[in-house]
Amino acid sequence: MEFKTHRVNGVPIAELIGDEVAIHTESDGTDLIGNVYYQGFDRVVVHQKQLAPAFFDLKTRLAGEILQKFSNYRVRLVIVGDFTQLDSRSLQEFISESNQGKLVNFLPSLDAALEALSL
Repeated sequence: MEFKTHRVNGVPIAELIGDEVAIHTESDGTDLIGNVYYQGFDRVVVHQKQLAPAFFDLKTRLAGEILQKFSNYRVRLVIVGDFTQLDSRSLQEFISESNQGKLVNFLPSLDAALEALSL
């Protein structure tokens, strides 16, 4: 896994880079947390395209399992993408509920992600 470092308001933020899917399983999510934490970050940006499609199918429970790990380890996460294209009402509600907190957010742009994580 490769990361780009952003520093906003003095806060270091990691951005997972690459065009391929990096998160297929719960174990991949745990590896991401470990890599981020090892490199001295507690905030990370992941792009929608880097998550397996199963992540966005709540029946698979993959999103819940991975996001619970981020919560347990207190690593803040923003997933950047266009979530309006996802047809699942339950997923839209899940995203809306997540966006009410600060630990896990789903935002439309990298700029919005960096701003949210810098607070």
